[in-house]
Amino acid sequence: MASTKMRLGVAGASGRMGRMLVREIAETEGAVLAAATEALNNPCIGKDAGELAGLPRAGVVIGSDPAAMFAACDAVLDFTAPAITVQHAALAAQSRIIHVIGTTGIDAEQTAAIHRAAKHVPIVWGDNMGVGINLLSAVVEHVARTLGIDWDIEVVEMHHKHKVDAPSGTALKLGRAAAKGRGVDLDKVSARGRDGHTGARKAGDIGFASLRGGDVVGDHTVIFAGAAERIELTHRATGREIYARGAVRAALWAKGKPAGLYGMDDVLGLKS
Repeated sequence: MASTKMRLGVAGASGRMGRMLVREIAETEGAVLAAATEALNNPCIGKDAGELAGLPRAGVVIGSDPAAMFAACDAVLDFTAPAITVQHAALAAQSRIIHVIGTTGIDAEQTAAIHRAAKHVPIVWGDNMGVGINLLSAVVEHVARTLGIDWDIEVVEMHHKHKVDAPSGTALKLGRAAAKGRGVDLDKVSARGRDGHTGARKAGDIGFASLRGGDVVGDHTVIFAGAAERIELTHRATGREIYARGAVRAALWAKGKPAGLYGMDDVLGLKS
């Protein structure tokens, strides 16, 4: 009898997130690891993805051909790098395979390419795949809509010292939620990298501050500062497995969905 489990592939399977994805798939009912890839010349190519993740042998050898991975899977989970993710999105569109994207630091041109691919296949793209942060995002939108423009909004985030992009994708997600609540375009009100004699804070700005150090997985606080009072909404991630759990959940949710670009708010039913 043929397996009814959803066949999942992991791009960047030897990395920290890749190994967590492999472990999460192994622990998830209804999912099975079907393929795994790494960049050409990666020393982990040829190794068993399960063993590399600290599990028993999975019978899936890490390869270097993403096209072969897409051909073998129902969905591919991708926490790699922006340029690689865009290439994978094109392959997903060609193969009609679900693409789950957790990659951050994607620019406007790359975003447009992902939107084009989503016309042909379901793509779930999350700035942060964690359930908690997506609930926080919904709360931030509601609070921003409720409070007036007299309340200043600042987004403060901290991550480990190896993170290369700032503000974090999650910080930008929270900023977009606040901007949506106010009915404004974040790009027009975003204030970043204050330094020197900046002058008084501009009314309506949504500010960002990025901290880096140690092994912090991800701390995000949205501050609503009013006259004589302040509201602070905080989420702290203490383990990256929350992102892997959300990504696998997103892949299972996307099965059978029509082509389109989806977010974790769709997966979690937050839009209603």
